[in-house]
Amino acid sequence: MQHIVTARVGSTARWGAVSCFKTLCLPPQNLQEVLGEEKLKEILKERELKIYWGTATTGKPHVAYFVPMSKIADFLKAGCEVTILFADLHAYLDNMKAPWDLLELRTQYYEQVIKAMLESIEVPLEKLKFVKGTDFQLSREYTLDVYKLSSTVTQHDAKKAGAEVVKQVDHPLLSGLLYPGLQALDEEYLKVDAQFGGVDQRKIFTFAEKYLPSLGYTKRIHMMNPMVPGLTGAKMSSSEEESKIDLLDRKEDVKKKLKKAFCEPGNIESNGVLSFVKHVIFPLHSEFVIMKDAKWGGDKTYTVFGDLEKDFAEELVHPGDLKNSVEAALNKLMDPIRKKFESPELRKLTNAAYPAQSKQKATAKENPKNAEEDEMVPSRLDLRVGKVVSVEKHPEADSLYLEKIDVGEAEPRTVVSGLVAFIPASELQDRLVVLLCNLKPQKMRGIESQAMLLCASIEGEGRRVEPLDPPAGSAPGERVFVEGYEAGKPDDELKPKKKVFEKLQADFKISGECVAQWNQKNFMTKLGLITCKSLKGGNIS
Repeated sequence: MQHIVTARVGSTARWGAVSCFKTLCLPPQNLQEVLGEEKLKEILKERELKIYWGTATTGKPHVAYFVPMSKIADFLKAGCEVTILFADLHAYLDNMKAPWDLLELRTQYYEQVIKAMLESIEVPLEKLKFVKGTDFQLSREYTLDVYKLSSTVTQHDAKKAGAEVVKQVDHPLLSGLLYPGLQALDEEYLKVDAQFGGVDQRKIFTFAEKYLPSLGYTKRIHMMNPMVPGLTGAKMSSSEEESKIDLLDRKEDVKKKLKKAFCEPGNIESNGVLSFVKHVIFPLHSEFVIMKDAKWGGDKTYTVFGDLEKDFAEELVHPGDLKNSVEAALNKLMDPIRKKFESPELRKLTNAAYPAQSKQKATAKENPKNAEEDEMVPSRLDLRVGKVVSVEKHPEADSLYLEKIDVGEAEPRTVVSGLVAFIPASELQDRLVVLLCNLKPQKMRGIESQAMLLCASIEGEGRRVEPLDPPAGSAPGERVFVEGYEAGKPDDELKPKKKVFEKLQADFKISGECVAQWNQKNFMTKLGLITCKSLKGGNIS
């Protein structure tokens, strides 16, 4: 473990320290909220602020960890004392995300990978203190406080506090109710003035403010950074492989995940790629370069994120260029970390902390029904022929269409699609299309989209898009299937966390004969093949 190096400033410089801290750390400088700001200012008049940031040692840290790391760098520049807590006991209590026999190994992995992250953004490690949770959380004093706290906390408050952090299951374990209390007590036992964390920790922070004084302990300051959306639109999560980029992912893996990431032209909401630029790349570098071919105007450097967001909304920045530029910036951040983990010792540590598991084989043996549900086959997709009944511009977004599409049900479905820049409304009106009907409905600019209209697309000198064409004579509601998978039953609703569509979509292609395929097997209806007009070799989304 390393020790804190305290930056000392004379009393005449105290007001300068307050100003420095506010400039570097307080909103709008990438902190979403601060609870106890007045107390923070009072402490800074007297001495340096003592802050801790904790992370439960569960799944592998991913690139969104650069958000808190950049703020930790700011805290250090402002003269704060910073402790990083590797919360190994919390990792076990959170529905046993980390098995007991792997806690020590995962803690070692986290320490090495977070040190590598800090080094990659040039944060001096000698100014930090690293602490392991079980170094003090198993002491007699701490254990007695856990019992004292449990005698004052209601089950309702404990469950509410952990709702955004502790894994929610149908039959929760008692350990999940203990989790918020332990995190609150950590503030006292680490002897800090403030705790820093994501805004998803807010309920635990307010829980700590309510209950710590009941044990005679001081209410702490709480500072929160925003949560970065995952590449699929939800929160980036260690447990959702397709939503995040691991810090040790190979360059080809980074390219593949970014290629699959949701990044609709003109859509600045639910855009994980654009959000990553805002919350990670801009804070670290104060600028971002969009790389473009010279014939399309060449590279453009943005020094204000709002300018990039505006250009993307107006479709002056193409999603392909944004993804390519993010890929380059990410690899620059990740290269030093990859290099460090090429050593035999750290490779061995990584493999020991996260042993490969044949989850599907074990599941099939223990529960055949669950194994069937986890199998990635195209028959799980509810694909149907639809007929466009009406199409108009979305009232809140110039780049989106609002369509009513008949899929053989009592009422047409409402579908929102980003096709304005690619297909005239007149070409969509009354035409047959292919719809994915069992995605979870999602609001797009305030209107719920109840299905996805599937199109072929191809990059090149300007992106080209064409709707998929069902066979002539098809009727609304007819099932679309992949050849050889006719007998399977579609899921009632695709669970977002399973990423069924995203994983299957990676193998969707348009053949040289303009036939839609999955793994070189044809999409079709009982009347024939699903095709597109001209985009040979294109993708399907």
